[in-house]
Amino acid sequence: MSSTTIVAAEQIAFDFLMTDLNLSLDDREWFTVLNARSVDDRWYVVEIGVEGFPDKWILQVWDTGVCDPSYTFISPIKGNAENSDLIELPESVATMIAAERSNHP
Repeated sequence: MSSTTIVAAEQIAFDFLMTDLNLSLDDREWFTVLNARSVDDRWYVVEIGVEGFPDKWILQVWDTGVCDPSYTFISPIKGNAENSDLIELPESVATMIAAERSNHP
């Protein structure tokens, strides 16, 4: 039986990713948990992204409350594509997403 709730898993994953990406408190406001689900009562899969954008980070949180440091970035936008869709985001957030896209062709 899981000792971590799905709400706690969402917060653990969110805090882990924001810290790992070294985002300021202002930049963090642009990100949200898009989806979270339990897997076999042993761990959770949490998807985090910027609302309205197709990019997302997928993280695993174990029922012990530990976030797996190996997470995945997924985007349907190819790394060499123009990033004009990011124009409405703060420059720091847009730059970080563009860098993630370029690292994942």
